[in-house]
Amino acid sequence: MQTILVIDDDENLRETIGVLLEREHFTPIFAADGKTGFNKALTLKPQLLLVDLRLPGMSGAELCKQLRADRIQTPIIVLSAVGEEIDKVLLLEMGADDYIVKPFGSRELLARIRALLRRTSADTKVLQFADVEIDVDRRNTKRAGQDVKLTPAEYNLLLYFLQNPDRPLTRDVILNSVWGYDSYPNSRTVDAHVVKLRQKFESDSNVPRHFLTVHGVGYRFVP
Repeated sequence: MQTILVIDDDENLRETIGVLLEREHFTPIFAADGKTGFNKALTLKPQLLLVDLRLPGMSGAELCKQLRADRIQTPIIVLSAVGEEIDKVLLLEMGADDYIVKPFGSRELLARIRALLRRTSADTKVLQFADVEIDVDRRNTKRAGQDVKLTPAEYNLLLYFLQNPDRPLTRDVILNSVWGYDSYPNSRTVDAHVVKLRQKFESDSNVPRHFLTVHGVGYRFVP
């Protein structure tokens, strides 16, 4: 079973989420503060983290940043309070993959968990194209044997392209599948991230061979 680490100082919420996860055949583990959660994320290697933004000891934002700084790429869903200002770009920069606002329904939480696990996993452990190799379990990417540094959004977009080769994909479909934010600014976000992937993986980013523009539609990935 897949393990999910719930990091929240609200005991009642932890127990409620734990019961929900067990019912859906996940294995929940818990932490009540940021430092404990950080250590458990390193040692227990869960498949996904649920992280409250306001944690004692180490804030949720600092926990996410520190995990990414240590090259831990476990998918993260941030739990935020009602009325808490959420800057989606900032969430991506600090390393979170998605967020959900409290109080949330069980169906919404499970949908976001499953969607993120789908986006960050694959049947094949190592994916390849040209001289690029993606270790899905470690969320590590190499080109010609050298590590390539990717933001979580860039990695998720790359993985989505690899899982959908030779298919014309609209910007809206990509946004919904990769980011999952209903109110994400606009489809130009996709364009900007495709430019980044071309710069990092194309021999000539001005004449792409893999990340192709489909005029009037969006993009197509050609391995």
